[in-house]
Amino acid sequence: MKSLKVFMLIGDPVAGSLSPAMMNAAFKKLRLNHIYVAVRVPENLLGDAIAGTRKMGIAGLNVTIPHKIAVMKFLDALDESAALAGAVNTIKNSRGKLVGFNTDGEGALRYLEEKVGKVKGKRVLLLGAGGAARAIAFSLLKAGAELSIANRTVSRAKELASLIEQKLGKEVPTISIDRRTLKRFITNTEVLINATSVGMRPRIDETLVTAEMMHRNLTVYDIVYKPIRTRLLLEAEKAGAMTVDGLGMLVRQGALAFEIWTGKRAPIKVMEDAVRREIGKVVG
Repeated sequence: MKSLKVFMLIGDPVAGSLSPAMMNAAFKKLRLNHIYVAVRVPENLLGDAIAGTRKMGIAGLNVTIPHKIAVMKFLDALDESAALAGAVNTIKNSRGKLVGFNTDGEGALRYLEEKVGKVKGKRVLLLGAGGAARAIAFSLLKAGAELSIANRTVSRAKELASLIEQKLGKEVPTISIDRRTLKRFITNTEVLINATSVGMRPRIDETLVTAEMMHRNLTVYDIVYKPIRTRLLLEAEKAGAMTVDGLGMLVRQGALAFEIWTGKRAPIKVMEDAVRREIGKVVG
């Protein structure tokens, strides 16, 4: 039997992450002698953690909040997906060389297009300007969407818009997240995406957009998956809008990471079933 390969999720917090169940189910299905664990890494220990993974020969990492941007300076190289987004969520250890990738954007896009068809020409409003939002923004624009960005700190939204203009030569409007401005803007929006942590457990009663700000022809996509039916999605249902939950993105970005690490096609249905079973345990 080949020697055991260890893969990790690092972030803070990571307790209750669905990724170990998802990845270990995929490894088992393909009979790979691999194991995946979640490890809490506080911000001040990120550099030490990456150095430790080198020494221990960890085969690959997933990176979550709050490290997706900060981790880049500790890596040896970036794939185009990470360089473009300016954020990393997947690391491959290639014979001691740590290479950063970003599967968030492509994972989010794949699931969205499964639900609504091609996004080319669609008017999309993205809430957020952090690591996941950056990746999603670039994937949407490369797929031809007409994107606008809203963020609580408008300067961060403008910073992302400036980065997009530098790298893709496209101008992206930015707006503030105040209810009046959002409501007016959403009137002409076809797809609304929440790429912030607002509504994530334990603060499940929070939402940036309420039902009276939405319309029936809107698709509302929340990348938060704990809970699956976030307050934002519940508000969207009240407005008669179509809803897309965050589990699909979680699975598809995970599947892309799996393929980067193993070179094998990810068993997506097995991964999705594992995630839904794990969610069921929490809900049950």
